[in-house]
Amino acid sequence: MPGCAEQSALVSWSGRYRIGSRAAGDLHHQAWALTWTSSSDDHRAMPVTPTPKIWMNGTLVDWADAKVHVLTHSLHYGMGVFEGMRAYETSGGPAIFRLTDHMKRLHNSAKILGMPMPYTVDELIAAAKATVMTTELPGCYVRPIAYLGYGEMGLNTLPCKTDVSIACWPWGAYLGEDALEKGVRMKISSWVRHGHNTMPPAAKMTGSYVNSSLAKVEALNAGYDEAIMLNAQGLIAECSGENLFVVRNGVIVTPPLSSGALEGITQDSVMTIARDLGFDVRLSELARSDLYIAEEIFVCGTAAEVGSVNSVDDRPVPCPGPITLAIAAEYAKAVRGQVDKYKDWVEHCS
Repeated sequence: MPGCAEQSALVSWSGRYRIGSRAAGDLHHQAWALTWTSSSDDHRAMPVTPTPKIWMNGTLVDWADAKVHVLTHSLHYGMGVFEGMRAYETSGGPAIFRLTDHMKRLHNSAKILGMPMPYTVDELIAAAKATVMTTELPGCYVRPIAYLGYGEMGLNTLPCKTDVSIACWPWGAYLGEDALEKGVRMKISSWVRHGHNTMPPAAKMTGSYVNSSLAKVEALNAGYDEAIMLNAQGLIAECSGENLFVVRNGVIVTPPLSSGALEGITQDSVMTIARDLGFDVRLSELARSDLYIAEEIFVCGTAAEVGSVNSVDDRPVPCPGPITLAIAAEYAKAVRGQVDKYKDWVEHCS
């Protein structure tokens, strides 16, 4: 089953936890000495575990010193872009899955917003690798973010400077470690996915995730695990934090970018893997009724990896399906550099 790291590190991260008995100042051991504590109302909380360093504007600084001013422009107006990546344990040490593609998308998102990027793709690749190595972890989550910093206020972003940071920490499967086998409960959100001429969904923007957060929390408060968002035309766009795939008559279908979905890097990986396994994969518009009669539904994303869906709006969906399981198994090997044809996707940090 896909996971964040190998079994030695797979303490269940999908609920609340407390730091173990190691000394509070030893951040490396804090990251691993975790003890599971359950909570009936945790809604799969995903706390952050400190690691030694964060890369900020070209310098590795101590985790506790990675601070921004309260008048940082992006904190007020939501103008920022980010990525989510995972470094996996491999036979050659930690390696970030599709690192170059993620950094290219970060640059593209900034270009869409008109944000100047002070670092090249290659410089950000090197920074991400260096930051991962400071953690001394076999695998971790990696979060680059570019934002408009302190010094200007108001809606005119032209005078603003762009700051860039990269943080890494151990983070488990976003929808839970059992999301593949047990599946997750989904509901169609009352919140509509923003349109191309409102907030461009092709950019992975900080501010646009308010839309996703509203949908996610609505689903959790109603007793579901995740939300599926429709576009203004009433067609499926994506989930609050994942791309969605439907299997009908043995054909795998995922919404096109024109429906409002983010151009997912994990989505692209899954489509490639599915085709290489011999499945028919198509980009096509989907209505909510297509979900109710699906043979299988699965979702994917960097944080969620590959997970099954067991129901939509309380209509049961067969779970886990054979197509979902086949793709998830191959993906789990691919991200760890265990499939030769996908080794170019795995970028080692050392």
